[in-house]
Amino acid sequence: MPFSVTAAETDLHIQAEIDLTAEALAAIKQARQQIEAHIALRPDFATALQPLQPTEGVSNLVRTMYQAARRAGVGPMAAVAGAIAEFVGQRLLEDSNQVIVENGGDIFMATQVPRIVAIRAGDSPLRGRVGLVIPGGQSLGICTSSGTIGPSRSAGRAQAAVVIAGDTALADAAATALGNRIESSEDCEPALEWVKQLAGIRGAVVIYEVTLAAWGEIELQPLAGANSHESH
Repeated sequence: MPFSVTAAETDLHIQAEIDLTAEALAAIKQARQQIEAHIALRPDFATALQPLQPTEGVSNLVRTMYQAARRAGVGPMAAVAGAIAEFVGQRLLEDSNQVIVENGGDIFMATQVPRIVAIRAGDSPLRGRVGLVIPGGQSLGICTSSGTIGPSRSAGRAQAAVVIAGDTALADAAATALGNRIESSEDCEPALEWVKQLAGIRGAVVIYEVTLAAWGEIELQPLAGANSHESH
């Protein structure tokens, strides 16, 4: 059952076995409260573009963002969409055996059957032509950074830099860092060589104009129609 939940700047598109709108809204509010409370104590958490040393006594959610940022070499807020998606998704798994949470193109997915995630890829000629096959039976984060579309900040020019990981916050931070490394098609392979070194990353895909490069546990196929999930 698909449904959408919005709280402040957080706008989630969710699929679960039953309508869990109230539970999702409560989880979003809890996640945002933890992050906003930490920002009030440490304003640079919201603005830093480089990893920060975590302070003591932070919540597990905030600690996850610190850890993901440190591993990817970016600021903590580069992990915020993925961290919230997984926080909400894990809460909903208490009431549904299968859950998909999409937060601005960053996805937490826990399903029992394979799914296809479409790579939107901005204005690339490959837009809408490539899908990622995501296996069932496990929880994964599928996150995308783009230098050409979407609200997230990227220093690069890739139409899409996609990272798959067991930790959605890490996938989000790593996608940002991967996208930051791409200014031309020649940067795609070196950027993938970089992401290979990050523990916990399952695979990655980069699209720059007509160039597509991929590494890891990645299965690509033509986009399988309107029932696919979209990664920006």
